[in-house]
Amino acid sequence: MLSFLFGTFGLGYFIYGKKQANWIAMVCGAGLMIFPYFVSNAWIMVAVGLIVMALPFVFRDN
Repeated sequence: MLSFLFGTFGLGYFIYGKKQANWIAMVCGAGLMIFPYFVSNAWIMVAVGLIVMALPFVFRDN
């Protein structure tokens, strides 16, 4: 279920980044869609997912 959740957010980040030409959002979106395949522990998946979801807000390129 967490994989689906982070994958959905990843798709949204990726589409937003592509439309806005924001490479940080695109990379984070791709990462959110891919990383659940490699992480099996739920707590680590939540921690990594939340960190990757926060990166576009921390590193804004204006």
